[in-house]
Amino acid sequence: MPLNRRAFIGTGAAAAAMLSAPMLGAQGKPRVVVVGGGAGGATAARYLAKDSDGAIDVTLVEPTRAYYTCFFSNLYIGGFRELSSIGHSYGTLASDYGINVVHDWAVGIDRNAKTVTLAGGAVLPYDRLVLSPGIDFIEDSVPGWSTAQQNKMPHAYKAGSQTELLKAQIEAMPEGGLYAMVAPPNPFRCPPGPYERVSMVAHLLKEINPTAKILIADPKPKFSKQALFEEGWQKHYGGMIERIGPDFGGGNVSVNPDEMTVDIDGVVENVSVCNVIPAQKAGRICDMAGINEGNWAPVVPATMQSRMDENIHVLGDATDQGDMPKSGYSANSQAKVAAMAIRGALTGAKVFPAKFSNTCWSLIDTDDGVKVGASYQATEEKIAKVDGFISETGEDSALRKATYEESLGWYAGITEDMFG
Repeated sequence: MPLNRRAFIGTGAAAAAMLSAPMLGAQGKPRVVVVGGGAGGATAARYLAKDSDGAIDVTLVEPTRAYYTCFFSNLYIGGFRELSSIGHSYGTLASDYGINVVHDWAVGIDRNAKTVTLAGGAVLPYDRLVLSPGIDFIEDSVPGWSTAQQNKMPHAYKAGSQTELLKAQIEAMPEGGLYAMVAPPNPFRCPPGPYERVSMVAHLLKEINPTAKILIADPKPKFSKQALFEEGWQKHYGGMIERIGPDFGGGNVSVNPDEMTVDIDGVVENVSVCNVIPAQKAGRICDMAGINEGNWAPVVPATMQSRMDENIHVLGDATDQGDMPKSGYSANSQAKVAAMAIRGALTGAKVFPAKFSNTCWSLIDTDDGVKVGASYQATEEKIAKVDGFISETGEDSALRKATYEESLGWYAGITEDMFG
């Protein structure tokens, strides 16, 4: 729930009155406020409400009324899904689990008073606070680009209207035009994400604009599933995609949104579409709460508690936690660990050792799915990788199709786990 993601949906004075401190403290229940309604926050809220049998009062603060998952948003760009299929509401969390769902922005945290202030004027007291705000962008990390220019050069790294805009721009490209991507430096949300997006853009262009080209300016020497993507690009989109890494200037990039140009180490390219994915940091509310070290919020691996404040738990992309990638699956896994730790602290429920898992699926072309994943455990220092797996190059088409179908089942399962 970064503060610059979308215009906030105000709840007004009625919401401020409804969520006053006396109501939230009714019947002496411990109070948990969850800020951010994505893979981490929605999961944490649901598990806290579901597994405590009403013993904990749970409030979920999220400004948007419909949440669009970043995972699988690339498949919308590629034409494999409708936008509505990645949109989800919070109605079931409210009706079936008794969660107070508040559509407002969290604009302040008082750690001493243990309160969250909302843009609409409400002040929410908490016994434990969960922050799962996702990412914000580091301004000026790509010279010439800022969030003020995101409609000319979309990032589409917070799904929804930006995703629609990017797809519309790609569909409107002139024949033989150039789509450019400025890829982000490490660490960033969903490590395979930009390269799955390139695959999906290529799939779309192959159908509607087969002479178009794709150019990737990449500051990283390597990326997740690189061999798998490069094999797939050669197989399905030969001659369409060019990647310029740091050895050839991919780390020295600036853009001019007004002129629609990209400067790569002094070589200026005129582009039809430019997808700028800037460097990233924890959603702004973490910095406002004073729990960041640098750009990310460090956590205690066994409980996902902030290392700055034991009454705050941080989830997902915003964390500095160790070996887990910044993915929706990771956030969902971390949310369950945090919810269990919070229930134990507030109700005396049994707490089991923390275990984490993650898988990231990517689609390269029709029925050509690949995956990478691992299991993890909590150590004193970090969430540490225990073992892992990855698709192999040269796999047959039946296995790749089965991998893609596995991803569809996972998406249905995780979104039900998040939203009920």
